[in-house]
Amino acid sequence: MNSRQRVLTTFEHRQPDRVPCWCGASEEFWAKARRELGLDDEALRRRLGDDFRRVFARYAGPAQQLRPDATSITPFGIQREGIGYGQPTSHPLAHASPADVRAYPWPDPQWMDCSQIRAEAESYDGRYAVLGGDWSPYWHDLIDLLGMENMYLKMYDEPGLVDSILEHVVSYYAAVTRRIFDAAAEAIDIFFIGNDFGSQQGPLLGEDMFRRFMLPHLKRLVDLGHDYDLKVMLHCCGGFYELIPAMIEIGLDGLHAVQPCCRGMDPAKLKAEFGDRIVFNGAIDSHHVLIEGTVDHVRRQTRQVLEIMAPGGGYIAGASHDTILEETPTENVLAMFDAIAEFGAYEQ
Repeated sequence: MNSRQRVLTTFEHRQPDRVPCWCGASEEFWAKARRELGLDDEALRRRLGDDFRRVFARYAGPAQQLRPDATSITPFGIQREGIGYGQPTSHPLAHASPADVRAYPWPDPQWMDCSQIRAEAESYDGRYAVLGGDWSPYWHDLIDLLGMENMYLKMYDEPGLVDSILEHVVSYYAAVTRRIFDAAAEAIDIFFIGNDFGSQQGPLLGEDMFRRFMLPHLKRLVDLGHDYDLKVMLHCCGGFYELIPAMIEIGLDGLHAVQPCCRGMDPAKLKAEFGDRIVFNGAIDSHHVLIEGTVDHVRRQTRQVLEIMAPGGGYIAGASHDTILEETPTENVLAMFDAIAEFGAYEQ
């Protein structure tokens, strides 16, 4: 099997030749690994055995003016500062009326250039599982626009206002993604989206509120991917065990990246309860194993996770965090992927 066949077999909850590998890494770790191993991007992905590749639309809209203290800006004009993606420097709809929401300068989906996506996806020649579509972090955008505590209050006091903001945000992401898929769906395999509904101690909102505010929009995106015959995988950090049944109900195909150190996210429990209905991606602890462990410890823990998660298919092996961080020893990451290759083969 090639990588694409391996991944798509896994999404059918059948056993491929071996467990697929996923490598998500921070820019800082990736630069370090390239330097230490003397490899370019593609050679490094092949060394790690990564079965996935990803394509993106590019911003081609009006020039965005960053403030001197800002490090990034969202599609909705929120300037952010600090480490990584940073934190929002303002919450422009915190005190908005319904009229203010309607008048807000929402972005135009036409600002995203999709012209190169098909050629880029086809350059992989069907060898890898290709991820595409807009990341669509509508939960995070809602928090940015309203402020987190204020958002929770408005869910009770002004639910219609929250609905209106979410409708604008998700409509933008859906329109961008539809443009991407119209251009290149035949060369894409998985619609990959991201919203962190969990914390270290459990969901960031209860199941009732999740179903009321978040699930309809998640279903809209899942249905959009399925309309183009694509699988849909959600990145969701933290503990969100209580929300998984609702995600399965709407037809979500996969969850990335299982964090076993969070409440409710025990791999054996997840596999037993949901493993035949949704693909799990991750579960090899990024913190206590990959960052703090020895090479031998990484190998043992990787093998243990494979023994739990691999049987019957429906599992993609990789780190439990969206991006492997710079402080992670390169030799530990190599040990994880080498152990997946060694212990992840299925009997044919």
